[in-house]
Amino acid sequence: MEDAMIKRSKLFGTKTRVTFSIPADEPSGVVSVVGTFNDWQPGTHEMQVRKNGTRTVSVPLEPGDYQFRYLATGGVWFDDPEGNELRL
Repeated sequence: MEDAMIKRSKLFGTKTRVTFSIPADEPSGVVSVVGTFNDWQPGTHEMQVRKNGTRTVSVPLEPGDYQFRYLATGGVWFDDPEGNELRL
């Protein structure tokens, strides 16, 4: 997934908003971001299609180390090109 992107924005206090972004049309179907921050539960952080041609979801996270992957319809797992770990 070459066009995947992760953006970090500081929030009030210690939290950081992490926005995950992928192309709107690849892969097809519903895509969730799953990881240690949501106990690997599909659907908790489902990505939404945006007008700019992407799908995104934002997750407020405390400082720490996290692992994550993307899960698409049909049980298709895929990785972020920058890796599957976040350090905040």
